[in-house]
Amino acid sequence: MKKALITGITGQDGSYLAELLLDKGYEVHGIVRRSSSLNRGRIDHLRQWETGKKQKLFLHYGDLADSVSLVKLLYELKPDEIYNLAAQSHVRVSFDVPEYTQDITGVGAGRILEAIREVGLAKKVRFYQASSSEMFGKVQEVPQTETTPLYPRSPYACAKVMAHYLTINYRESYNLFACSGILFNHESPRRGEAFVTRKITLAAARIKMGLQKTLVLGNIDSKRDWGYAKEYVEGMWRMLQQDKPDDFVLATNETHTVKDFLAASFGALDLDWKDYVKFDARYLRPAEVDLLIGSYRKAKKKLGWEPKTRMAGLAKLMVESDLEIAKREAKLA
Repeated sequence: MKKALITGITGQDGSYLAELLLDKGYEVHGIVRRSSSLNRGRIDHLRQWETGKKQKLFLHYGDLADSVSLVKLLYELKPDEIYNLAAQSHVRVSFDVPEYTQDITGVGAGRILEAIREVGLAKKVRFYQASSSEMFGKVQEVPQTETTPLYPRSPYACAKVMAHYLTINYRESYNLFACSGILFNHESPRRGEAFVTRKITLAAARIKMGLQKTLVLGNIDSKRDWGYAKEYVEGMWRMLQQDKPDDFVLATNETHTVKDFLAASFGALDLDWKDYVKFDARYLRPAEVDLLIGSYRKAKKKLGWEPKTRMAGLAKLMVESDLEIAKREAKLA
C-alpha cells in the first residue's frame, strides 16, 4: 500500500486528490492547521470510522510556516508521495497580505523540500508542487506552455514562481523526483465562495431562489482558461507515476471572459446576468492578468491526460450544486 501526504487536504484540490488516492488503495495523510473552527467539510465524507471499514485517511496538525512540524511528520510517516497543495491562494488578497502570502506559498514550499532532504527521503519520495498559471501573468506568448517565460503580476504569482523554481532546483541539485503541475484555473462545486466562479454560481442560485438581489464584481473582461478540478487532480497523480520527473501544464486550451462564465451560469437558470451584476472597483487588482490560455499538448502526449469538461459544462454543474444549497437556505429563511 502506497502512502501519500497532502498539504492543503481540506481545500478543493486536496479533497478531490484524497478521494482519488483512496480509490487507488493509498493510505492518505493530510496536514491541517489548528483552528478554533473546523474547516473539513470537503473531506468529512472520506473518514470511515462510522462505516466499519479500515480507516485509510489520517489528519495531522502542522503548518508550512513551521519547519519543525514538517520534519517530525516526515520522520514519522516516510511517505512515498508528497503533494504540496497548501497556499494562501487568493490572488486579490495577496496584495493585502503580501508577506504572509510569500511565506506560506513561496517559502513554505522550500521548507517542505528541505524537510525531505533533511529526513533523507530525497531518493525515495516523489514530490508534486502545485504551480499556477498566474505565474505567466503578463503573458509573453499565446497559448502558454511549459517553456513560456514567466511574468508574475501579484504577490501570489511571485510566491508561486519561487516555489516553482525551488522545485526545479531541488530536482537538479539532489536528484529528487519532483514535478511541478502548472495548472490553469480549475473550478468545482467545492471551490471557495470568495473565488469569482463560485461567487457567480452561488449568487445565481440564490437570486433564482429570491435570497439575493445583486452580485458585485470587479473586472469581468479578463480571460481565463477554466477546467474541472476533479479531472486536474488525476493529472497531478499521473505526473508522479512517470519514469522521470518533469513539469506539465494542465489546461483546456480555451479562453473565456468572466462575462462568458456569467452568461453560462445565469443562463443555466434562465436568468440574464446583466439584470443583476454590479461593478465595484474594490475588487480590481492593482496589476491585472488579462489573458490566460494553456496548451496541454505535453500532458496529453506524456501523461495521456486531457480535459473532458469545458467552461459551459463546468458552470452548469456548479450552478446545479449551488441551487441545492440555495434551496436548503430558502427552507430555513
